[in-house]
Amino acid sequence: MLTEKSAGAVIFRKEKNVIRYLLLHYFYKSEYWDFCKGNIEQKENPEDTAKREIKEETGLEKIEIIPGFQEKTTWFYKRDKENVLKEVTYFLVETKVKEIKISKEHIGYGWFSFGEAMEKMRFKNNKEILKKANDFLAKRGGLGKFL
Repeated sequence: MLTEKSAGAVIFRKEKNVIRYLLLHYFYKSEYWDFCKGNIEQKENPEDTAKREIKEETGLEKIEIIPGFQEKTTWFYKRDKENVLKEVTYFLVETKVKEIKISKEHIGYGWFSFGEAMEKMRFKNNKEILKKANDFLAKRGGLGKFL
């Protein structure tokens, strides 16, 4: 069985007292909203990949990876009739920049509250990652629940 490793980020920014999460709008066979992510290249570690993918897919360079948060998710998909195990490592990343320059991979983007982002995403594993990130920020910042 083939294995594919990727890395990405749950990107957020503070807007007054509200946390907004960045979701990218993809169209690959169907439309869906997801986090920024991409395949780990040779000689890259997951954190380097996340930084590179953030820059390539959003244009964001002024970012801060928040220490203490790293989550993995796995799933299977088919490529040329062969099962592939996909593993993605996610980091939590803060930016103060609102404007995004999306890549050709995307058809749009949005900054969403936790509740809005949960409604936009359709994949259960991504919702779990977002919930963990939101809970982490709530505990870390003492800012209450980010709804």
